[in-house]
Amino acid sequence: MAVIEVENLIKNYGGTNVVDGISFGVEAGEIFGIVGPNGAGKTTTVESVSGLRVPDGGSISVLGLDPQRDHYEVAQRVGVQLQESRLQDKIRVHEALELYASFYDTPADWGSLLDRLGLEGKANAGYSSLSGGQKQRLAIALALIGTPEIAILDELTTGLDPQARRDVWGTIEQIRDSGVTVVLVTHFMEEAERLCDRIMVVDQGRVLALDTPSGLIKRIGAGQVIRFRPSAEVADSELSALPGVEGVLRKGEMVEIAGTDDAVHAVTSFLAQRQIIAHELRIEQNSLEDAYLALTKEGK
Repeated sequence: MAVIEVENLIKNYGGTNVVDGISFGVEAGEIFGIVGPNGAGKTTTVESVSGLRVPDGGSISVLGLDPQRDHYEVAQRVGVQLQESRLQDKIRVHEALELYASFYDTPADWGSLLDRLGLEGKANAGYSSLSGGQKQRLAIALALIGTPEIAILDELTTGLDPQARRDVWGTIEQIRDSGVTVVLVTHFMEEAERLCDRIMVVDQGRVLALDTPSGLIKRIGAGQVIRFRPSAEVADSELSALPGVEGVLRKGEMVEIAGTDDAVHAVTSFLAQRQIIAHELRIEQNSLEDAYLALTKEGK
């Protein structure tokens, strides 16, 4: 069942449509990703969905409600963490949670929320004393304090170190597992591929593609890149002639072969027959980032 339905959304600034006819639906219980270059219209789209911006055209339904006409009820049922959200340095964690809880008719127990999000023992800590990852988990807590049915999280892990980013990913998965539908705006393709059930790629205010991560990757083919350092000389011409091999590139002592799924078996069999060891062997498949780059390049 769709909990968000957007049809032909338009938002105009200075005579230019920064959102130019975007349409999509979000199903209950999924993590729905929105990716695209800076200025693609991602934040404007989710701000329109949450009722924070008034669109210039199209229609939006959130849980069967109009974000403008039914703004109060939408605000009660949709939690939002914005890209530029920040608290005053001296405010304490419990003060921020108590303040936000006062905005809702049925707020969550903020103590339990802190424990759930790995912020136990931080209730009396000042905002400025929190690490980057702790600030982002607090932002999630503030988005969830109203016990929402939908959480909109915009650029949640920007600026975090790899460990803090992965900790936040675990938190987002916990949110989904608790029954909350998540709309996630991100520019990290690894994050989108790991977390999202479906992903909408937008550029210049338009939808370029909407599919599962694997579906987007399949659009550019199931390519493979095989990298290794051979223990003995091997001619590029011999490698190029193997089934499935589409290209051979040398980078110092390393050989890099691009090809189809058939190339992996063909190359490894060829090396084994000649008793050539493939040192530092790595096999990489096309990723969501490859698909994203291909889609946004096509959209120019």
